[in-house]
Amino acid sequence: MTVEDSIAIVTGGASGIGYGIAEVLSNDGATVVVADVDEPAAEAAADDLPGPATAVGVDVTERESTEALAEAVVDEYGRIDVLCANAGIFPSAPLEELSVDDWDRVNDVNVKGAFLSVQACLPYMREHDYGRIVLTSSITGPMVGYPGWAHYGASKAAMLGFVRTAAIEVADADITINAVLPGNVRTGGLDDLGEEYLDRMRESIPKGELGTPEDVGHAVAFLASDRAGYITGTTLVVDGGQTLPESQLALEEVE
Repeated sequence: MTVEDSIAIVTGGASGIGYGIAEVLSNDGATVVVADVDEPAAEAAADDLPGPATAVGVDVTERESTEALAEAVVDEYGRIDVLCANAGIFPSAPLEELSVDDWDRVNDVNVKGAFLSVQACLPYMREHDYGRIVLTSSITGPMVGYPGWAHYGASKAAMLGFVRTAAIEVADADITINAVLPGNVRTGGLDDLGEEYLDRMRESIPKGELGTPEDVGHAVAFLASDRAGYITGTTLVVDGGQTLPESQLALEEVE
């Protein structure tokens, strides 16, 4: 599962799952471009990676910005091998209080952002008849639901519809498009919820632990490698078995 010598872009790569992806790719020998709307944070993240890395500021909701990102990477390295379209937001809002602005903002970043990032990189991948694209979706939306995240769940499910059709359209150029579906992953945002809340989350996971950003990174690294070259238009769930029990009683049965 090697991505050695690949040129890999990670959007939303300055923190959380994005940084975990960037770190795994870097450890596996890729040159990583940390792309994030927070450019100073992207620069700090790139400096922390073990291998060669650069930082680029990007707003994935703006076509001009994603095109500038792709152009900057090609100007620097001559090609784009891997795109990890990971940038995403997840503000909570109950359905009856969910505003149109909130709905639009989440879908702009999560869905349109992935689309624009992919579209910006595709011409350069086609030029070399090679590309590995991995989107960060979620179990929330495609597989399960959670109160307050109707807009988020809708955006993550929409990403999978995009993946399936896009994969057909680019397969002739040896470009694959897949998605990872993380479950509950321990990032800085989750830590703010407190240890009691985290313990309750752990109880719903057969593995008994929250995932780490690196767990997602390893899945992405596989899909971004040559060994996954015959895998496209599909998903890889990274949830420690979280979506397997039909109820909490199923977990209690094995205690």
